[in-house]
Amino acid sequence: MDYEEAARYWEKRDEHGTKAPDARERLEAFLAARHVCALATGHGDAVRCTPIEYGWHDGAFWLFSEGGRKFAHLAHNPHVCLAVFDSSSEFGSLHSAQVQGTATIVEPFSAAYLQALAAKHIPEEAARKAGGRLHLIKVVPEEADFLDSSLRADGYSVRQHIVFSGAFVGKKTS
Repeated sequence: MDYEEAARYWEKRDEHGTKAPDARERLEAFLAARHVCALATGHGDAVRCTPIEYGWHDGAFWLFSEGGRKFAHLAHNPHVCLAVFDSSSEFGSLHSAQVQGTATIVEPFSAAYLQALAAKHIPEEAARKAGGRLHLIKVVPEEADFLDSSLRADGYSVRQHIVFSGAFVGKKTS
């Protein structure tokens, strides 16, 4: 098995693909219309993939969590990957996004935390009663691979690679 050759498949295909000028806007509309992702975290030899609800606003993912092993990983490695997708068994109806980004923990009851509570319709009083067990993870995207079969009908490649401004592009290690 030539793993490197297989890993370069999409990069080679993208060299000849047609980029959609509004790919980022399409991606953001896709993300805003959904509310569950798979959040992958890891460090060392350990990897965790957690299904979790999110909100998409202000150019970031906002995820509330009471806890779990993902926090042990985030303490050592803030680099994460999120997958958002529609389940469909119909050929040619692919809609998904794989997003790489950096996670931070938002200070409880800061302005950003209160805004995220309001966006999720969580009463501040309920969060305070949780006694510090309702953590907020903010993930700022760096790059994404967006797959949308409907792009073909508009003359664009089904896969769009999007780099968010100011993002580090490339492999990061911790």
